[in-house]
Amino acid sequence: MPAIRLFGLPTDINSSFERGAAAGPAAIREALWSDRGNMASELGPGIGPEIGSDILLTDDGDLPLTEDTAQDDAAIRRHVAYAREDGDIPLALGGDHAVTFPLVEAAAACHGPVTILHFDAHPDLYDDFAGNPRSHASPFARICEAGHAKRLVQVGIRTLTHHCREQAARFGVEIVPMADFSPDRVPVLDGPLYISIDLDGLDPSAAPGVAHPEPGGLTVRELLAVLHKQTAPIVGADIVELHPGRDIGGVTAIVGAKLVRELAALIDRNGPYRP
Repeated sequence: MPAIRLFGLPTDINSSFERGAAAGPAAIREALWSDRGNMASELGPGIGPEIGSDILLTDDGDLPLTEDTAQDDAAIRRHVAYAREDGDIPLALGGDHAVTFPLVEAAAACHGPVTILHFDAHPDLYDDFAGNPRSHASPFARICEAGHAKRLVQVGIRTLTHHCREQAARFGVEIVPMADFSPDRVPVLDGPLYISIDLDGLDPSAAPGVAHPEPGGLTVRELLAVLHKQTAPIVGADIVELHPGRDIGGVTAIVGAKLVRELAALIDRNGPYRP
């Protein structure tokens, strides 16, 4: 049966404030495979690396990234292409949010423009940040201007600068802010669907291990409610911006591992994309 292909992107070269997210994939992977928990999902099926598991989750390990952004982008696109050739669905662990650009670029190369569901405290729409157009504050500007998104819905946003408001209007981004938030305000989206989860979209009480904590965020339960209502086929996903050096008791890594299980179960439940 087709597998969900987990792989890590241990890079934070495009972080704007503090490096540390490169260690995120290893921390999530340690929590995922730890005997502290189990591989059950809230949707029902169990996830495992063995043939015979309800949902097959294979772990390709971390890609050998170089801190040369152009080379790393090409390596990420190649890896997604290899997964798609096998009929598998890529699930990436960041790393900083800059990695979402080549991930979506690769998905769009296979499927055409995708619908994106993006969880974040920040819209990441800067034309460039501190002179870096590939900053982790800019991936969705690059995605939109390249035409890779047919629809972009952002959930959890609570820091929106004047420039990013202009960018959102320019690209037709749909922002569901945290003020008076309810999962019911998030639409059920069409496929092909790509899901990007920046862990700072969660409230710092639930996910302290991030470089840019912003109070007033989503609960884990609210994020799961938005995920579980989505019915479209998912063609790729990422979980990014875990900074283990700022984590407390590994709780953010444990949340990241839970999101791996829930995304895997959702990908399996919603089925393959057929244009």
